[in-house]
Amino acid sequence: MTTLSSREFNQDVSRAKRAAELGPVIVTDRGEPAYVLLSHDAYRRLVGPPRSMVDLLASTDTGDIEFEPPRMNPGFRAAEFP
Repeated sequence: MTTLSSREFNQDVSRAKRAAELGPVIVTDRGEPAYVLLSHDAYRRLVGPPRSMVDLLASTDTGDIEFEPPRMNPGFRAAEFP
């Protein structure tokens, strides 16, 4: 695992990209970990294969989802005629 300061990252992005091919790159901001750079392959392994919206809506592992949409108050008043 490689750690770079945000200044080092900005000055040598190519170095960070090469390091990300070997493993995660931690980018620090004021000495604290702030970001992680991963190769796309590593990211896909982490999050799994992409799923379509149809697959997500059809999935049964989420259980029942209750949804109560908020009532809209458009702020209109009835027209007044003299």
